Amino acid sequence: MNRLFPALADPTDGPALQFPDGTVTYRELAALASDLGARVVGRSRIAVWATPTLAAATGITAGLLAGVPVVPVNPKAGERELAHIVANSAPELVLTAPGVELPAAIAGLPRIDVDVAARPDPQPLPAEPPADAPALVVYTSGTTGPPKGAVLSRGAVAADLDALADAWAWTGADRLAHALPIFHVHGLVLGTLGPLRRGGSLHHLGAIDGQTLAAAVADGATMVFGVPTHYHRLAADFEADPEAGRTVGGTRLLISGSAALTAVDHARIEKATGIAVRERYGLTETLILTAARADEEPEVGTVGRPLANTEVRLAPLPAVEGEQPDGADSGLGAVEVRGPQLFSGYLDLPEASAASRTDDGWFRTGDIGRWTDSGLLALVGRQATDLIKSGGYKIGAGEIENALLEHPAVAEVAVVGVPDPDLGEKIVAHVVPAGEAPEARELVDHVAALLSPHKRPREVRFVESLPRNAMGKVQKKLL
Repeated sequence: MNRLFPALADPTDGPALQFPDGTVTYRELAALASDLGARVVGRSRIAVWATPTLAAATGITAGLLAGVPVVPVNPKAGERELAHIVANSAPELVLTAPGVELPAAIAGLPRIDVDVAARPDPQPLPAEPPADAPALVVYTSGTTGPPKGAVLSRGAVAADLDALADAWAWTGADRLAHALPIFHVHGLVLGTLGPLRRGGSLHHLGAIDGQTLAAAVADGATMVFGVPTHYHRLAADFEADPEAGRTVGGTRLLISGSAALTAVDHARIEKATGIAVRERYGLTETLILTAARADEEPEVGTVGRPLANTEVRLAPLPAVEGEQPDGADSGLGAVEVRGPQLFSGYLDLPEASAASRTDDGWFRTGDIGRWTDSGLLALVGRQATDLIKSGGYKIGAGEIENALLEHPAVAEVAVVGVPDPDLGEKIVAHVVPAGEAPEARELVDHVAALLSPHKRPREVRFVESLPRNAMGKVQKKLL
């Protein structure tokens, strides 16, 4: 295949990456990443402590230039989650910014500090690995059990970014602004590798608010990525500061993903900026599947058309005992996909990998959708009630339940997502206490210590019992 980052093979003095801790041109990034890559080449796998910094972005780029699979590690992962990721992915070393004190679960690995102020001589780039060679192992929460490592090939990353370039008319002239984490697909593959593949630039804001984004757009940002929580807060900022909204209206595209943006916030953002937000849809395992195109007016409540070379179908929904099955007239179906951007499988989990696909090779997303009259995909729900979308994250309820059950004051628990105007969904834990109920904060802190902070319950409701069916299964729909 062609190089993943053509602009780094023939670098210029044009801007590449800007983070709160530094800025580099393509020539400087090519020297830094190739020099660092020469120190990791030949490794089976490396970890990068994926803080939203230039150091982390450079470390990830270096691994990819060297042809070494990279494991981006969430720096806010809880002790158990981090230990699982390190044990499962078995990286040979970890790259991080200088001076960072790493947790015990990863501190034992050999370490390379990434000094972005250094200006080494560029090193020759190794031959580009084949398209099916692994590029990233990104950990995603399932509905039960510990996170699974989704292996994304170099070809999958390239194919998806090229298809998005077609959908969004994304070129090397674009400057992308966002404040997303870079340990998952949205902020890493789309938000960091995307600009580098196009030969454009990234301005990572660190944190996002109306005035900060307005300054970035005034400085040349032509595209903005965010999650619904960002846009909800930006709408309030723009209502308080209309000039900031008008300035952001000077950008080319506003794009939202990772969860559904409400119709109310769509209208608020468009009123403030004059620009309609475009949504896209994907998963860690599939990268992006559909997107509202730049050359079409977006429709609120939809996530656009399938990308080039991507097939999306709606399979019949299984009947549920005690409920009327969805008839043909409903137009609803289980969203399934196939295309060049699909993941290679879950790391060391062949059975789970096989179960994720149909016999004829389509990936089961677990979402329910329908086609609109104009051929756009609208998502209407999930087959599993145990996957919560909160603040741009997909969170497995089972993982939180298992953590809560380790607290001595918890006898039973059921975790659900409840609609929230800011987060999309907030995590609510229904707890049957074992004796006297503890303080809710104690349980929230318990989860945050074991897992990641964004997985903590936002609300704890103490109940006498959980609703169950005749088979003893908790009926979460009743919660």
